[in-house]
Formats: sequence, structure tokens, C-alpha cells
Amino acid sequence: MGAAGNKPAALDLEELLATRLLVQGNSGSGKSHLLRRLLEQSAPWVQQCVIDPEGDFVTLADKFGHQVVDAARTESELTRIAGRVRQHRVSVVLNLEGLDVEQQMRAAAAFLGGMFDAERDYWYPVLVVVDEAQLFAPAAAGEVSDEARKLSLGAMTNLMCRGRKRGLAGVIATQRLAKLAKNVAAEASNFLMGRTFLDIDMARAADLLGMDRRQAEMFRDLARGHFVALGPALSRRPLPLVIGAVETAARSTSPKLTPLPEASADSRDLIFTPGPDEALPVARRTAAPPPPAPIADILEQLTRARPVAEKPEQPSFAVIDEAERAAGVAMVLREILEDPDAGFRPDAVLYQDFLVRCRIRRVPGEPLDLSAFRRELAVARAGVDAATAEGESWSKALTLSSGIPDDLQGVFLMVARAAIAGEACPSDAALARAYGSHSPRRARRLLAYFEERGILVVRTDFHNRRVLAFPDLGCETAPGDPDAPDDYSATPHAAE
Repeated sequence: MGAAGNKPAALDLEELLATRLLVQGNSGSGKSHLLRRLLEQSAPWVQQCVIDPEGDFVTLADKFGHQVVDAARTESELTRIAGRVRQHRVSVVLNLEGLDVEQQMRAAAAFLGGMFDAERDYWYPVLVVVDEAQLFAPAAAGEVSDEARKLSLGAMTNLMCRGRKRGLAGVIATQRLAKLAKNVAAEASNFLMGRTFLDIDMARAADLLGMDRRQAEMFRDLARGHFVALGPALSRRPLPLVIGAVETAARSTSPKLTPLPEASADSRDLIFTPGPDEALPVARRTAAPPPPAPIADILEQLTRARPVAEKPEQPSFAVIDEAERAAGVAMVLREILEDPDAGFRPDAVLYQDFLVRCRIRRVPGEPLDLSAFRRELAVARAGVDAATAEGESWSKALTLSSGIPDDLQGVFLMVARAAIAGEACPSDAALARAYGSHSPRRARRLLAYFEERGILVVRTDFHNRRVLAFPDLGCETAPGDPDAPDDYSATPHAAE
């Protein structure tokens, strides 16, 4: 790879294929030069695949015969090409130049996935070099979609964690260890650490190399092309080395100071006068705004009667029979209430069951919203018959219930129906079930709440039986035993 002091710095290629390599260095530290040196020195001995986000490594094709794969293809096509690359053992450079970050992540994931999923007969050793690996295995979510990030991170994890048994040896380079996913970086056993300045990156580099935290300051002083190596394929102890020269050059070079051209008198014309090959822009003229309308005309338009739209001869949508719809809703509600446990389920669960049953029964029209469903469910729980429903007393009961919270309407309508029909007062257990509770004490508190609101009056006869009187309805229930058990099969809606 170069020189370590007065000795050549060698890399055991077979050991690298089994242990993988991580390279870190800030921009300009010489990471790409290091990767190019590694690729050139190992090209005659092992198949290579380069994931190249900037198109710097396509020049390997002229000297070493790498095939350049343009990533501007569909993901399925890239996957198939990667499978053929492993089958025929061709060294390639996946050129991602010109794609945005999310497209690069998807293309790299598809290509790496195709190489990873190759058939067992083609698991020959491949050196997979990924430049700018923090783009493809980010430590945190960025501006790209979660789907693209998961695809790319999964492919990089497979490469570094499970690739060894399939012949894939990952070599990843990153500007910052803090930006690289930890589960990807942790699988490397060989490290080449270059110049870095941030404390967190220096500390992580020192930890990976087994160095003291006080020695981490040395990473600030490394010159370009100087790295500290550690790993079974490089050195058993941290070893400073200098990367050797390369035979090919990248298409992009480091910035060099270039003198400015001599100033000329016509420099203004050079920048403001279009050249002969430039397309002249089309002049866009903005129409002058119309003059403001007089206030008298505006007032006349506002006071002018709006024309009445003609009624269509036939309705645009199918006419819904409201009676049929109401009958369908009532049938579905009865089916729900036939379940003895329905009273103890939350309204949201019953509402979902209601929507499903409406679709099964082909109930026409838009389904009820949750508020309307609760209202209809409370009426259905009351179990009122057709004759009672048409009476004036029941209409008044519905009006009174509209001022009660939704979760209490079912209990109120249940006792109101019993009063209108002259039936015995429901027991505490029956009231608790109507409220969705197993606690008789809570049922008694509900009656106390209604009495405090002045809706009903609770009294007890000489036999200690309870009677509920409704002053606004002019009726009361027959005496009933508050401690009687709840006989659900005897309720009106269960018998229908």
C-alpha cells in the first residue's frame, strides 16, 4: 500500500477478503487515493466491484479493464446485471454520478442486493469498495424517504455482516465515523484512519485502534495521504503509513490556484452579452392590470339576484329509499345487541363492527358517523316498540336525552321507555350493563346524576322497591327490585 517508515507497507489480500476494511478521513485526506491504490494493486488477483457516487473510479476501465455500469437504469435491471457480474467474474464500477441522493441509495441497494443474492455456484471472492459509505449507511434519517434509507442500509448491512460467507469483502470509506451506521462500521476488522478534526471522530478512531484518548490528537496532524493502520491484514499494532503512488487519475482533481485572466476593457460585454451559441430568452410581457371597477358597478353586482339553477329532469345519483336505509340500520343494530357482551365493549369497537355489518347487509347510503351511531345505538338499547316510538311521550324523551352526554343517553332512554310503558324499574345490574359496566354502584350514581339534573325523581315504596318518576313526561315506572339479577334475555331488544 505504500511505506511505513523505511519499510514497505503491505496488505494481506486473502486476510482482507475474510476480515473487511474501514477507511476514515475528512475530505481531502486522501481516501479516494488510498482506495485507488488498493484497487490498482489488487486488480490482477481478485474481482472488484466499486460503488462510485461521484464517477471518480471510471478511469480504471482504461488501464485495468473494469466495465462501467451506468446506474441510470431500473432497479430490477441493476439487480440482474449484478447477478451476471458475479456469474462471469467481471470487475465493474457502478457509476452513480448524475443521480440525486435517494436515487443513488436505491441503485446501490439494488446492485448490492443482486450480488448478495447470487447463486451459491457463483460465490467467488469479490472486493466490494464503497466510497462515501455514509451516504448509503447513514447513522440517522435524513431528507430521503424512509423506504430508500432502509433499502440502502439493509444492503450495506448484508455486505458487511453476512457477505463474507458469500465471498463479498466489504471495503468502505467515510468522511466521518459519526455519520456511519454503527452496525455497519462494527463489522470491519481492519482500519485505516486518516486526518480528522472533530473530537467525536478522533475519539471513535482512537477507540477502534485501541489507542489512548490522549493520543487521539495525532489525527489532526496527519498529512494528506498519511494514515494509521491496524488489523490482521495490515498490522497487529497501530502503524503510521504513507499511501504510494497510483497509475490512474480521477476525473475530479483537488482545487489548484490558477491566476485570473488579464482584465479587459470589454469585461462587462463578456458577461452581459449572450454568446452566438446561446439561445436568446423569450421576452415575457406582463399585461397591464385592468382599471379598477367603479364602486357603483360592484354594488350593483352584489345586489343583483342570483339566477336560479334549473333542476335536472333526472337526479344525477340514485335515489336512496330512506325507509329501506333506516330498516337496514335497525337490523344491523339488533344483530349487534343480540351479543350479550356488546354492552361491555367500547363504542369505537362496536362502531367498526357496525360498519362491517352494513357493508355485508348492503345498507344503502352513507354510513352513520360515530356521533350518530352512538345516538342510534342508545335508542336501540332502549328497546322501544313501534307503538311507543310514535307517541308524544317518547318524542319528549328523545328531546330530553339530547342534553345528556352521549355515554349516558342509553341508560336514560332505557328507564324512560320503562316509565312510558309502565314497566318495572330496571335493576342496578341492568342499568350497569346499559352503561357498559359490571358495577351496580355506578348504576346508582347515574340515577343520582339524573335526579340532580331534575330529569327524574327516585322514590321507594313500602316494600323497598324503587320507582322512577319523570315529571316532564308525566309518567313513572312500576316498582322494581333494585337488587334483582340482570336477565338479558328478557330485555325487549333481545327478544325481537
